[in-house]
Amino acid sequence: MEISQEKIKYKKISKRKKNHSLCKTTNQSNLIESILPLPWTIWPYEAKILFILVGIWSILGIFILGSSSWWVASREMGNWAYFLKKQIIWTIPGIGLFYFVLNTNIRNLLKFSRIIFYILFFLIFLTNITGITVNGSSRWLVLWNLRLQPSELIKPFLILEASNLFAHWNLIKNDKKLISIFSFGLLILLILKQPNLSTASLTGILFWVMGLCGGVKLSSLFSFASLGFITGCISILNNEYQKLRVTSFINPWKDQQENGFQLVQSLLAIGSGGLFGQGFGLSIQKLQYLPFMYTDFIFAIFAEEFGLLGCILFLGFLAVFSYISLRISLKCKNNYTKLVAIGCGVLLIGQSIMHIAVATGSMPTTGLPLPFISYGGNSLIASFFIAGMLLRCSLESTGFIGMINTRKTLN
Repeated sequence: MEISQEKIKYKKISKRKKNHSLCKTTNQSNLIESILPLPWTIWPYEAKILFILVGIWSILGIFILGSSSWWVASREMGNWAYFLKKQIIWTIPGIGLFYFVLNTNIRNLLKFSRIIFYILFFLIFLTNITGITVNGSSRWLVLWNLRLQPSELIKPFLILEASNLFAHWNLIKNDKKLISIFSFGLLILLILKQPNLSTASLTGILFWVMGLCGGVKLSSLFSFASLGFITGCISILNNEYQKLRVTSFINPWKDQQENGFQLVQSLLAIGSGGLFGQGFGLSIQKLQYLPFMYTDFIFAIFAEEFGLLGCILFLGFLAVFSYISLRISLKCKNNYTKLVAIGCGVLLIGQSIMHIAVATGSMPTTGLPLPFISYGGNSLIASFFIAGMLLRCSLESTGFIGMINTRKTLN
């Protein structure tokens, strides 16, 4: 009799524990779903994969940056984790901004983007007058002890403004087209004036691809491309700094102690990686042989430590990311989100490819960070913003949130 009572008591206690555990799991699930714009279970598979890819990319970036910067940080700053700590500090507002964009309708982003676009446009103008000059380029402003690079911060708003222009290109009046194109052209010229040929080229490519997807005539696009190429050539001819970069790119070994030094050291780092690499944290070139090893040439350190196999895996990662971006754009239900998704994919993947091309000597040496990996708070903030927009476009493709009414006429 006593045994049976003990059994009944045990069953009651077990049932209470199960109910408590079930309630706890349900509460945690409700908490997670409350901070997401849509329940995870109804996310498109592209959104789920993209979310995971962004997480992998950002975490990978922290480890690669830590490995590539610890030596120079310990020598110059007296703290091996100096750059790593600052990058992690910037990651926190970056994730916050990612969450904010993820929970904001693309329609609302399109509405207020113009104000921020022209504020950053003005700041880029100021960099040519009062900006800090580093390595021959004036790209930074110091505002209230905060170092800003407006040409990086403006990238998400370039996508939004180009979407506003090209979403209904054939319905926009000619005077508005001319004003917008003039603004974009002037922006590229201001970035070239810094000089910042890489960002200017990336901006031009972004506008060209989005214009192509938006229905601009091929003849007009080729005219703009020709004008951009001529402008770039003029900039190179008028800037000794850029001219030396181009000539050293053609044959870096001819002047390997001066103008070709960066590229030669980058190629030595990549070549010494071999098939499997030297191992994580075991790069030799980062011991102050390769300049800007944690910013403009961080891919060379990655290639040295992880070898050809690691590089192939990273390129495969970028290929998967670009495929998912394309899938998201194809599933978008209106021209605005479609173009925003295309712009986000082009900018993140295009910038990554250009960075790798510079490190491998496939294009002239330019200062272009590798998204989520290179050191720099401005680049990291912009990358999280762009990734958040791309993910938001995927969620809006479900039709459950963020519906945008198509406009019949545009003034």
